[in-house]
Amino acid sequence: MKAVLQRVKSASVTVDGQLISSIGKGILVLAGVGKGDTEKDADSMVGRILKARLWPDDDEKQWKKNVQDIEGEVLCVSQFTLYGHLKKGNKPDFHDAADVETARKLYDYFFQRLRASYQPERVHNGVFQAMMEVELKNDGPVGVDYRSADAAVTIEINTQLPKKEKKEDKKAESQSGPASGQTSGQPSGQSSDAGDGEQKKTLEFQLPATLLE
Repeated sequence: MKAVLQRVKSASVTVDGQLISSIGKGILVLAGVGKGDTEKDADSMVGRILKARLWPDDDEKQWKKNVQDIEGEVLCVSQFTLYGHLKKGNKPDFHDAADVETARKLYDYFFQRLRASYQPERVHNGVFQAMMEVELKNDGPVGVDYRSADAAVTIEINTQLPKKEKKEDKKAESQSGPASGQTSGQPSGQSSDAGDGEQKKTLEFQLPATLLE
């Protein structure tokens, strides 16, 4: 599953001129179902949404509180276009999105799980497969950090991203290291361009997704 979370001061969904749902302070969730998604993906998405720390604490330290901590509301809107892409030409391709019936069942499961995992009266829905008009008032961060100058908080979640390496594998790799006298990425017997007594190493860094802990 994919979802785009927007921190809002208010949001609403209207269909054919009729107000369907509205919330105050909380999260607007645009959620899409892809091919191969399962209830396990939906469960994972629910946990990430409710744990996403998108608000500051009482001392104005950013990214400390989640929607449950602030007793906020959640408005869910089905959005298959999250799986659209432009590989060739200018016409979006939506082949990665699940078929309508599969998507409807899994989206309904996701919404019900979200309600059950939080407070049902604080979780609201749009209308699946309807032409919805979504209005929202963004709730942007406040602070001196240059990253806090944006007018909105928008976070993307994808349950199908590759899993991180297991800690055990990383530990074993770091302990073994390259063979003696060999530089990472170089064949045996070839000297390093870094000079005498130096080895050129390639390191890979991964930033933890602390917002979603």
